[in-house]
Amino acid sequence: MKTAIVTDSTAYLPEPLRNELGIRMIPLSVTIDGTTYEEESELSGGRFYDMVRGGELPKTSQPPVGMFAECYRELAEEGYGAAIVVTLSSGISGTYASAMQAGNLAEGIEVRVFDSEISCMMQGFYAVRAAKMALAGAGPDEIMEELAGMQKTMDAYFMVDDLGHLQRGGRLSGAQALIGGLLQVKPLLHFKDKVIVPFEKIRTRKKAMARIEQLLGMAVEAEGPLEAAIIHANRPEEAEAWRETLQDKYPDVDFTISYFGPVIGTHLGEGSMGLGWVKK
Repeated sequence: MKTAIVTDSTAYLPEPLRNELGIRMIPLSVTIDGTTYEEESELSGGRFYDMVRGGELPKTSQPPVGMFAECYRELAEEGYGAAIVVTLSSGISGTYASAMQAGNLAEGIEVRVFDSEISCMMQGFYAVRAAKMALAGAGPDEIMEELAGMQKTMDAYFMVDDLGHLQRGGRLSGAQALIGGLLQVKPLLHFKDKVIVPFEKIRTRKKAMARIEQLLGMAVEAEGPLEAAIIHANRPEEAEAWRETLQDKYPDVDFTISYFGPVIGTHLGEGSMGLGWVKK
């Protein structure tokens, strides 16, 4: 049985990699000043941050059920017997529910939807491993079992640089944002029970990144070789410098650089940095 791999745009997998592995991408959307854009296909991360800097907070929306249904129909026509769909966390988006609803109605193809319970390149790690297994001939049961095993060592932490951005999104009161800004507080966030929650409050950006680095070191000690992603919100040079530092300290970790695109960037804000990892 041929198995297709599908993910949504918040995995932020580069198009050449998606094409190489045959991963289909379903886009989420952002609405800016009344105009709606599909992220990745119509709006890139860099352009997005230029458009929204200092302006009104964009609105984000999940893919319609029909978009998933059309994808499944096309895959069935191409001879695929099964599709595994890796979505961003069901705790922060209805994308998982849309993929499931369309899958229940699909004909001629078996659809399995995997809730990554996370997002960004960590979600992408699931899709990439699934795609490599599918190309090697693995079936849906084997792939889903592997993805479930990956969740046991998957972790990620995000540093929010702009407290005012969180305040505009209704996730932080104005007083908290003002005080936090004066104190240079950089909240560390992570996914817990499928939603984004505070992990620690740390003074200064440098100390926050050092704390994330410490958490990576603990994971390396506990799990051994990892694959990791440095994720940035329009800070490519800082991300590259961080990778060089981390690679020297942890030669057994495979590092890649990714980014917070428009949908996730709407909620975290420009300047945010993240680091996530999973056991190889």
